[in-house]
Amino acid sequence: MYPMILEGLLLIKLLPYGTLYLLQNLNRGVVLMKTVVVVGGGITGLSTMFYLQKAVKARSLSVRLILIEGNEELGGKIRTVHDGPFKIEAGADSIVARKQNIQPFLKELNLEDQVVYNATGKSFIHTDGMLKGIPEDALFGIPMSLESLAKSDLVSAQGKVDALKDFYTKNETFTKNDSIGLFLESFLGKELVQKQISPVLSGVYSGKLNELTIAKTLPEMLDYKNEYGSIIRGLSENKQKYKSNGNKKFLSFKNGLSTLVERIEESLDMVEILKGVSVDEIGRNDEAYIITLANGETLETDFIVLSTPHTIAQKLLGDRELDEDFDGLINSSMISVYLGFDIPDSMLPKDGTGFIAGDNSDLICNACTWTSRKWEHTSENSQLLVRLFYKSSSPDYERLQSLAKQELISVALHDIMNSLSISGNPITSEVTKWHENMPNYHIKHPQIVQSLEAKISENYPNVLLAGCSYNGVGIPDCIADGEKKAQEICLKL
Repeated sequence: MYPMILEGLLLIKLLPYGTLYLLQNLNRGVVLMKTVVVVGGGITGLSTMFYLQKAVKARSLSVRLILIEGNEELGGKIRTVHDGPFKIEAGADSIVARKQNIQPFLKELNLEDQVVYNATGKSFIHTDGMLKGIPEDALFGIPMSLESLAKSDLVSAQGKVDALKDFYTKNETFTKNDSIGLFLESFLGKELVQKQISPVLSGVYSGKLNELTIAKTLPEMLDYKNEYGSIIRGLSENKQKYKSNGNKKFLSFKNGLSTLVERIEESLDMVEILKGVSVDEIGRNDEAYIITLANGETLETDFIVLSTPHTIAQKLLGDRELDEDFDGLINSSMISVYLGFDIPDSMLPKDGTGFIAGDNSDLICNACTWTSRKWEHTSENSQLLVRLFYKSSSPDYERLQSLAKQELISVALHDIMNSLSISGNPITSEVTKWHENMPNYHIKHPQIVQSLEAKISENYPNVLLAGCSYNGVGIPDCIADGEKKAQEICLKL
């Protein structure tokens, strides 16, 4: 039997998973130290824990940190596959280098010496049965100068004249909650948007431009229009912002993007990481939230961060009052097919790194990255590695999603033959189906997220939603969201 607890005495109680749970005697009695549980071990959940641990160490706090991931490996949509001479990114393939939070984050992780950047080269749009180059002096297909507009092979002379209205038409109605597609068409003309801009932007944000908001895509375009009177002029004046790193627009790591996941995991020495453990239910009593795991065990916690797809968060909370908002969030789907060949990638167009299929393309794929050309570290001896994307926005998608792996490979080989005139049997392949987990930031998305967060804040204090379902599609945005959620929690510790 324990003796009477004296001032400052610590009791140690053994909890599930071998965790030491500390009881600290304070002036007003014995108080359980705070617990924070992050559900979901993708890049947002990992970043949340990284910044939480950093704050806890800096302030010498007694906080229990638990990260729960249903899969056997962390990383979510980041997964590098090593297959013979190839490094294959089954999910995200790179990080936008110009985002301000990325370099400091990599420096903290001591990853700077592992960084590699994309190779330079033209991107193309496949249209009218051929590859036509996207002007190099363009951002997501948006001209950054009059010269860029004039040199485009994708737009007719009349389409270029229509785009000039950007210089003399004022913005009087558009806000950042409006459609990026309608905004761009209003000032740059329908043809330029449909033939040069939309194929690029729709591919990046997995949705139709008229259904995507300015705020969640390119909010700075509205700022430029309002400040400079012209989107093109604004881009021209701020060109250095986008070209400060030369052609280093995207980055990865020598051994693949999973390096980032592995390094964060290695750094989490204060965090209990539970892999292959699913959460069945979230409940609460008068003092804490109760997380029920699939194996029947329970965890009590003061804070919960749900860094999962919104459909999983909806299921775990099980609150009908939230269903309308959750149901208003839209996801897209995608199939990724990698093909690796025992032929040199010099067979590709000399200066190219990939193409996007235009609306009038006769290809089934939406896009194709010439991976071994764009990312030299992904292929030994410059053997050809390509990646084809098939998105749910395609009229062929319903048929494609029911196909077996070998059938999808046949579809991809047909597209490669029709676009690049390359034939042959691949020596490696990787097919990944991402079913309804690609967020689509439609017009009502910001209002829905705002409504959800307000309701959860009121009805579920200290429960936070995080991740790409709500606040950003790219890796830098997910890292920033994780840092923000960590800061919110730290204010209450």
